[in-house]
Amino acid sequence: MVSSPIVNTYPLSSYTFGTKEPKMEKDTSVADRLARMKVNYMKEGMRTSVEAILLVQEHNHPHILLLQIGNTFCKLPGGRLKPGENEIDGLKRKLSSKLAASSSALMPDWQIGECVAVWWRPNFETIMYPYCPPHITKPKECKKLFVVHLSEREYFAVPKNLKLLAVPLFELYDNVQRYGPVISTIPQQLSRFQFNMING
Repeated sequence: MVSSPIVNTYPLSSYTFGTKEPKMEKDTSVADRLARMKVNYMKEGMRTSVEAILLVQEHNHPHILLLQIGNTFCKLPGGRLKPGENEIDGLKRKLSSKLAASSSALMPDWQIGECVAVWWRPNFETIMYPYCPPHITKPKECKKLFVVHLSEREYFAVPKNLKLLAVPLFELYDNVQRYGPVISTIPQQLSRFQFNMING
């Protein structure tokens, strides 16, 4: 029998959360974001982005850390790679920018694990697919989701204008209306992993 890859998950209470300066969104609306994407595409070609699945546990059930903007919109920590940037290095850079304190002594040990999903944006629209439609020869974005293995103790500095939420897998599952197709399908992508619940 093939064994499942193991992910150690530590209690949410074993992590420390602080704040740091606000990290303002570059766009005030979805239309602005798509317009900026179009401008960048003309300059640099297809956008490549990387996002992190950070896992903790509460009540012996896996939870994912999501950044909440405003009252409703949630996203995974991560972002766009610079042209030619390595995916692993880029994701570490983005995670540090979003969640690390300015002091290097408090820098989390980002252990980037497996890529569990790849999503494609065929056009300058909000819709993304977990495959590239065959008639699309020039997709506008490729987004990759990586499991990031957290150490038992970390300090996260959350920008003051954002909230960091620990959301249980059962809340995400099939909840497209609340979380969108990318985040709501994470429970299926993680189903092949064996969660090792470590209680502090």
